[in-house]
Amino acid sequence: MIYFLHTQGDRAKESRENMRAKKEDVLKRLNYIEGHLKGIRKMVDEDQYCVDILRQTYAVRKAIEKLEAIILDNHLRACVAEGITSGKEDETIEELIQLFNLAGNR
Repeated sequence: MIYFLHTQGDRAKESRENMRAKKEDVLKRLNYIEGHLKGIRKMVDEDQYCVDILRQTYAVRKAIEKLEAIILDNHLRACVAEGITSGKEDETIEELIQLFNLAGNR
């Protein structure tokens, strides 16, 4: 689940607008990825040339990587900051370590 947390204080409105824009970007990218995957499925069903299919899968992979980068950026700026300022440093750091390991960076 994606959480788009909001900060308090004078920056709250700006932060909410920024989070809303990021959420719209995430949803737009998800729609693109879904459409692209449907196209790949059709290509496979139609027995199209393997190299052409692979090119499309690479495009989807890049789109997913960009999607992950947007979500991670939001998480670091909002959720992690909130976790640290609310006294949940250990839990927040453990969650980041788990994400790092899950991503295969270790």
